[in-house]
Amino acid sequence: MGAAISRRSLLAGGAALPVAAAVPGRQAVADAVAGQAATGKVAAAAGTGDAVEPFHGPHQAGIATVPQAHAVFLGLDLLPGTGKEAVVRLMQLLTDDARRLTQGRPALADTEPELAVSPARLTVTFGFGPGLFAAAGVTSPVRALPAFETDRLQDRWSGGDLLVQLCADDPMTVAHALRMVVKDARAFAKVRWSQRGFRRAAGTQAPGTTQRNLMGQLDGTVNPSNLDRSVWLSDGPEGMRGGTTMVLRRIRMKLEQWDAADRSAREFTIGRRLDTGAPLTGRNEHDEPDLNRLNQLGFPVIAEFAHIRRARAADVGQRILRRPYNYDEPVGADGTADSGLIFVSYQADIDRQFVPVQRRLAEGDLLNEWITPIGSAVFAIPPGCAPEGWIGDRLLTA
Repeated sequence: MGAAISRRSLLAGGAALPVAAAVPGRQAVADAVAGQAATGKVAAAAGTGDAVEPFHGPHQAGIATVPQAHAVFLGLDLLPGTGKEAVVRLMQLLTDDARRLTQGRPALADTEPELAVSPARLTVTFGFGPGLFAAAGVTSPVRALPAFETDRLQDRWSGGDLLVQLCADDPMTVAHALRMVVKDARAFAKVRWSQRGFRRAAGTQAPGTTQRNLMGQLDGTVNPSNLDRSVWLSDGPEGMRGGTTMVLRRIRMKLEQWDAADRSAREFTIGRRLDTGAPLTGRNEHDEPDLNRLNQLGFPVIAEFAHIRRARAADVGQRILRRPYNYDEPVGADGTADSGLIFVSYQADIDRQFVPVQRRLAEGDLLNEWITPIGSAVFAIPPGCAPEGWIGDRLLTA
């Protein structure tokens, strides 16, 4: 126990108090659980509880990973006076937590080690906001998005110096990992916002099936197939090569008004059929839309301001990788839903790929009648790390 606490205190620069000393036998339990997990002797949760996603590699997990059913997006602000040395210690500590938890092993000083043994495809992905780069004295590769006409942004859902994205197929796994991250970051940062999202439960759909959002639409049909071209960075700062950038937008849906629209109006708005996701000019979800086809009256079958047309990037190299999650907060006293989409996109270049699409949507998307962006943040996602490294090591020590 003494060795573990000593290492933890070293990483935290003496900020973490050795409270574990008050819990007799805690490290022995953690070591036993970790040993069982390593040898496969832990009784796995039903379904995918024992499934593990790799942590190390050229890219961080949680981006190209098949989306898990549950997610939490955590935005942190560095404490005043936090400099480069402290940021490095923070990322060493959080990387160590993520390395352990994603493999079904307890984090250091984990007082509930039994909760860590079912990773359920847990991934922990880190992103750096402009404020973190400023604190570390490093030039930021990302900047805040320009203002868009449809934005009604709230501070409580926007900005942030450090992002931690936690995804797994089990909500208990996500909750435990979130608690470990918050506890270990407390000496360096405070929580700015936390957003919980969900998709279909694991096993309810065939792998590769496009998820539906709470408006009933298939969401994420047109994703790039060549991530080396659209997502992963191959030039720029050496410490970002193999990384990417993230845009996170919280989009509130006006479901009561959407309910009042008939099916034809909904499909006209989107430019796709709701049942199959096929474009109005096609039969299958992945058919290419014919944007030049006219109806019997001479009008475009897919309207000029239909969502599918406004969101389209003709150059496949400029497409963004969308990995959205739904959110559904408690219903208001009047029965009004507080629901929507945590829109998450990954792209090599925000200005070249995301901003032009968002401008077209803000200027004339029929769907704007039923949705409102209320949160927005951007982050640089560093590449993955080697077993002896930590996330951001090449970027923050250059």
